[in-house]
Amino acid sequence: MKITLFALLILCTAAFGQTAGVISSQPSMVSIPEHIQHADHHDMAQEHPLVGGESYTYAQGERPLWEFGPMVPPPTPLGDVARSVRKEKLAARKAEIVFEKQGS
Repeated sequence: MKITLFALLILCTAAFGQTAGVISSQPSMVSIPEHIQHADHHDMAQEHPLVGGESYTYAQGERPLWEFGPMVPPPTPLGDVARSVRKEKLAARKAEIVFEKQGS
């Protein structure tokens, strides 16, 4: 009985799902409304700052490189890092006792 009701419920929901919200398959042309002053000459609007400040300053010229902060050395290549880690691993202290069999 439960299986029959469940199957009936699935069939009914599938039937309603296929009929709800149907979109028409007929093609339709999209019309973009014309704007009267689309390419007309007119005065530009007054400029206003986006961040709220009223003053506007600018400068010309070159600044010396030392004003931008300390020179950062280039990063170490990955191969050099791997070689140094390998040397440290070989120079590391080894275990004195090695167990061949562990457990039972």
